[in-house]
Amino acid sequence: MTDLLTRLTLHLNAQQRELLDRSLAAGEATDLAGLVARAVRERASGTVSRLPVPAVSGRVDDWRSRLAHPVPAERELLEEWVLEPGTGKAIEVAAGELLRIEQIDGAQCVDFNCFNLHDYREFFHTGRTRTLHGINPGPGDFLWSSPPRERAMMFLLADTAHCNDVVFPRCSANLYETAYGFAAHTNCADIQAEAQREYGLTPDDVHDSFNFFMATSVDDGMPVIHRQSSVPGDHVELLAVMDVLAVPNICGADVMKTSNFSIKPVRVQRWRASAADLDAVPELRAYDTQRTVEQFRQPVIRTERALTRDPSYRPGFVNTPVVYDAVEVTLDADTLALATAEWDRVRYPGDEGAALRDLLLGWWAESHRA
Repeated sequence: MTDLLTRLTLHLNAQQRELLDRSLAAGEATDLAGLVARAVRERASGTVSRLPVPAVSGRVDDWRSRLAHPVPAERELLEEWVLEPGTGKAIEVAAGELLRIEQIDGAQCVDFNCFNLHDYREFFHTGRTRTLHGINPGPGDFLWSSPPRERAMMFLLADTAHCNDVVFPRCSANLYETAYGFAAHTNCADIQAEAQREYGLTPDDVHDSFNFFMATSVDDGMPVIHRQSSVPGDHVELLAVMDVLAVPNICGADVMKTSNFSIKPVRVQRWRASAADLDAVPELRAYDTQRTVEQFRQPVIRTERALTRDPSYRPGFVNTPVVYDAVEVTLDADTLALATAEWDRVRYPGDEGAALRDLLLGWWAESHRA
């Protein structure tokens, strides 16, 4: 190789520049050209480094300080129910309390949802939970609320079967009519709606559920339900890290593999958690981007169903307009040769700068996985 240098132009917006500047500040390279050279070398060799995610603002979420009761040395049983087939139950679970869902006969799926007890518009979100913990969350994982809150709501403290799902939506009346011809059939959407009606919530307030004791996979791009093998005594324990309204229900599916073609009762208990239980919860961080109602530009919940335009509306989108600046970067001959072999000519025909930007930011995303 010669010592010739080549200048290429990257078009980067302010957010991308900030990301790369944080890497430089962390010492991952001395300048942008060095960071590009590192990205190119590692991508070409197939050995991308695992680097720490650059520090972001945040603080310890001292959720235990919000407990409304003393923490006992041993667990204390507060309430107990047996949920019969076709039913569910809305249960107030305070921060620092446990909800235990236990198999009586075995192999029974339980759909689960929860709401912030003090603001029902904050509720469990399958998408956020799935992104952080995968399609089959298990012990040590959290149940997260929906954007813009995105806070931990409950912690999965125990899980003896480790057979859970956050891919499939709750089954519904329309599913059983369209797929099986039933005019009426037990289904999770209606069971959830009826259970939470005790607290004034409507069927529109039912959301996709955390499906406990449901065996699933994704095969050839499609979600698949399998028979499950939970046995009597298998259980999950959910520790509330905020005050929640928890709504477990017995899945109504008896013509699918979900609960091995049967509908069976399940035991549910509410406990006051012990000090050891609380100590098992990992440290939580709090961020300003976990937005509260006080930060909303429109905090008022609509009462009218029909939508009408607000003539006084003026858009206020974050970080707009998005502007791309031309940033020159110098590549030595070795780096250019490796980059030329790596970049994507199909997506970026004739645009070497765009191809290099893709390579650089793709390396960054791969090397800084949380």
